[in-house]
Amino acid sequence: MALLNVARPQVSYLDLQRAPEDGRRYEIYDGEVFVIPAPLPLHQIVALNLYAFFRRWVQRHGGVVLAAPIDILLSDYDVVQPDVVVFSRARQHWVQLREPIRAAPDVTVEVLSPHTSVTDRGKKMQLLARYGAPEYWLVDPDAGLIEVYHLRRGAYVLACLAGRGESVRSPEQPGLVCAVDRILATGIEETA
Repeated sequence: MALLNVARPQVSYLDLQRAPEDGRRYEIYDGEVFVIPAPLPLHQIVALNLYAFFRRWVQRHGGVVLAAPIDILLSDYDVVQPDVVVFSRARQHWVQLREPIRAAPDVTVEVLSPHTSVTDRGKKMQLLARYGAPEYWLVDPDAGLIEVYHLRRGAYVLACLAGRGESVRSPEQPGLVCAVDRILATGIEETA
């Protein structure tokens, strides 16, 4: 007996815009919709620390930094909402105040959490590489690590790995150096 191959219709960004508001955040990978769970407090604090760091950096060097939720349309069927994105001074023209962003950021940052880690290291990472995002950061608050990947021949290679007490350096943005402890600082003492 032959298996019946039933193709699912692809969902586009326009389909998402037409859907009724339900309070959820969505990403689209190759026309397939994924619900993004709400982040936990640790994730939010680290993401805000990253935003503050990159905000100071773009104030000195130019460019634009944005934080989730923000749709990045890589195509009509590939839409991501990274935690933090940076567009350099040379590419900040891609950010129009009243239009969705239709270009890969210069720096894309994801804060890993148990619910998003597999996607951030898998589908989303592959998608961003496919669309030429030059630099991809993964911040793991539980492991106390920041990984910086650099795009080489269409795939990401690890350019820098730093843990607590160390600094991470951008391979693409001159002078962009960040202390890991500064990013991972929560200001909240955890109870067991």
